[in-house]
Amino acid sequence: MPTESASCSTARQAKQKRKSHSLSIRRTNSSEQERTGLPRDMLEGQDSKLPSSVRSTLLELFGQIEREFENLYIENLELRREIDTLNERLAAEGQAIDGAELSKGQLKTKASHSTSQLSQKLKTTYKASTSKIVSSFKTTTSRAACQLVKEYIGHRDGIWDVSVARTQPVVLGTASADHTALLWSIETGKCLVKYAGHVGSVNSIKFHPSEQLALTASGDQTAHIWRYAVQLPTPQPVADTSAVQGAWHQHLLGFGGFRELGAFTHSRRRSWRRHHVMEAGSLRAGALPGVFTPEFLPARLSVVLHVCMSEALCPLLHCQISGEDEVECSDKDEPDLDGDVSSDCPTIRVPLTSLKSHQGVVIAADWLVGGKQAVTASWDRTANLYDVETSELVHSLTGHDQELTHCCTHPTQRLVVTSSRDTTFRLWDFRDPSIHSVNVFQGHTDTVTSAVFTVGDNVVSGSDDRTVKVWDLKNMRSPIATIRTDSAINRINVCVGQKIIALPHDNRQVRLFDMSGVRLARLPRSSRQGHRRMVCCSAWSEDHPVCNLFTCGFDRQAIGWNINIPALLQEK
Repeated sequence: MPTESASCSTARQAKQKRKSHSLSIRRTNSSEQERTGLPRDMLEGQDSKLPSSVRSTLLELFGQIEREFENLYIENLELRREIDTLNERLAAEGQAIDGAELSKGQLKTKASHSTSQLSQKLKTTYKASTSKIVSSFKTTTSRAACQLVKEYIGHRDGIWDVSVARTQPVVLGTASADHTALLWSIETGKCLVKYAGHVGSVNSIKFHPSEQLALTASGDQTAHIWRYAVQLPTPQPVADTSAVQGAWHQHLLGFGGFRELGAFTHSRRRSWRRHHVMEAGSLRAGALPGVFTPEFLPARLSVVLHVCMSEALCPLLHCQISGEDEVECSDKDEPDLDGDVSSDCPTIRVPLTSLKSHQGVVIAADWLVGGKQAVTASWDRTANLYDVETSELVHSLTGHDQELTHCCTHPTQRLVVTSSRDTTFRLWDFRDPSIHSVNVFQGHTDTVTSAVFTVGDNVVSGSDDRTVKVWDLKNMRSPIATIRTDSAINRINVCVGQKIIALPHDNRQVRLFDMSGVRLARLPRSSRQGHRRMVCCSAWSEDHPVCNLFTCGFDRQAIGWNINIPALLQEK
């Protein structure tokens, strides 16, 4: 038998020595017992500063990741075999039809068209099934068209709603679970007015179409109308923050001590959501653990790591992030958002008008066209129409089987749409004073979180079933477009001029789609920018020169974005 040369033997020994100082996991086809036994043997032979319990836990978790990848790989291989088999069958059928030498080409054309449709459907299905892995490594080319401009920080709890004034001066309004609503200067990020008239969580805020009035809905079972008078501050020149951001990034990479990493599931997020819209709001947003999903793990492979991480592993875990699911800072790494910057601004404590008729949480409110009437939606399963001047109840809109989640009014017509946890949304027509008709839209399989009007006769609805549907008011039987996503969707908003929908998600992402269902962009989100918790709402301000899109979430901040819409539409 051939013998090894001295150089080969020396190289192999050096390679084994390097391996002994590195953390590696070898792929094996052994049993479960052997898989767990291998890391333990490796631990005994390695010299490391990590505690043995931490290393053992890490290796077991990485073993789980490896097995998940193996399962996905096997599933994809089986799916590819099925596709190849079906393609062969379709090809055989096409040959039989071609060999029949039909005198009329109509049947042949029809069969060929059917075959191509089935083939295209199979390709689409395969592409969707593998997107869970591919999307984690894919870079978004449209990020240059979506830039974070300003962060509005001052609330002491999660922010439920964000809205932009329709009259001059144009200000930003936010409604929070900390029982307050704040008005902000869009350019400077300074808090201008604080409204503290509610004794419960403030769940929504809307501005009057022509006056400096704001309408807020609260968990204290009331809606308030209050007047504000603001003077915009002079914007300061923007400083170069690249050096500061680089230093902060290096601080995160070298952060010593212990890190506690956890997962916040959708079911817990939903119960947390329902808790906060009520009065107390005892659960603080900062007390909840973060979600740690490295770039190389797809969504279904997210591992719950309750591990005390030492300084040596921090650079390993905070690797380069550019995928769909990016690293989220733990609560200890986040900037301190508890400072109440709103303490210096004027405070309004008494409303002009208080609308009181509901027997449950008022989850949303909006102005009817003209601003003389307002509509509210409540957890008591009703929506109420009020006269603003007299505060009297004009109509009580009943029919939903479960709690309402949102209400929205048409910008130019006396139409109202209400959404509910009963998986439906309803259109209420007040254009004819003698007839108040209602139409029911059924198409979702879970809570309809919001439904909003767009241009023409279209309505867009979002749901916890992870879909967004575009409807034609003249045809209620089926939607004209359906957008499928990977996370529950909260309060959506539509850029009327460009017909772009902004989707805020439970998984901290914000995505942009057009009305036909084509994805345009995903807003940047990393450890240094973007939302760190559930994104609750989005709002467009099409004509503003600085920020034309705003989002808010339960990380206690609102964010202003500059979206280069022509560039997005050109990429499409």
